[in-house]
Amino acid sequence: MGSPNFRHPVTLAKELISLDDVSNGRITLGIGAGGTGFDATALGQDPWTPRERADRFGEFVALLDKLLTEDGKDGVSYQGDYYSAHEVRNIPGCVQRPRLPFAVAATGPRGLKLAARYGQAWVTTGDPRLFESGTPEQSVQALRGQTEKLADACAAIGRDVSGLDRILLTGFTPDRGRPLESVDAFVDFAGRHQELGFTEIVIHWPIPDSDFAADERVFERIATEAPAQLR
Repeated sequence: MGSPNFRHPVTLAKELISLDDVSNGRITLGIGAGGTGFDATALGQDPWTPRERADRFGEFVALLDKLLTEDGKDGVSYQGDYYSAHEVRNIPGCVQRPRLPFAVAATGPRGLKLAARYGQAWVTTGDPRLFESGTPEQSVQALRGQTEKLADACAAIGRDVSGLDRILLTGFTPDRGRPLESVDAFVDFAGRHQELGFTEIVIHWPIPDSDFAADERVFERIATEAPAQLR
């Protein structure tokens, strides 16, 4: 996952090109604005305001896209408010062309516009305001609103939203671990979100004594049995 909290686009681009080469073009970058709390201060810096976080994310994604797609002999130069690059050469570039795909995590309007412009996939964890006291029904409505705004952002730049994968990262909606209680519970959860246009549901491996605790036997049954029921 690429996070502006502790990465710079220039060094990250170099690392990604190496990983794309080693994996023979089988890597997708998950990229978001970065978390708050301990994630925001991991390098000892003061946490950014929401506006600065959004501003940095916009620059970060745009520059990373430029670094990974422009691999000419003159290199890439850029001077922004937060990030800069000077004659950076990324030769021979990515195995995947024009670059490796971005899965852009976003819930707000500015992030959704970035996903529409630069993403090959969009990632959401739902509406964070509903995590503590919301209901599954409210979460579905909030996700429907996000998918509609993503479609609007795509339409505004002449892009068909159907060409963008839509990924729900579970564990952060009011459902909590309920989708992993049984195969039927997961199929019901995934089916409701499939109807919203989500193309992929990501679930966490069960971790005992954590927010992601679950029965591994049920988890394995979900992995083997649920896909056939959702086709």
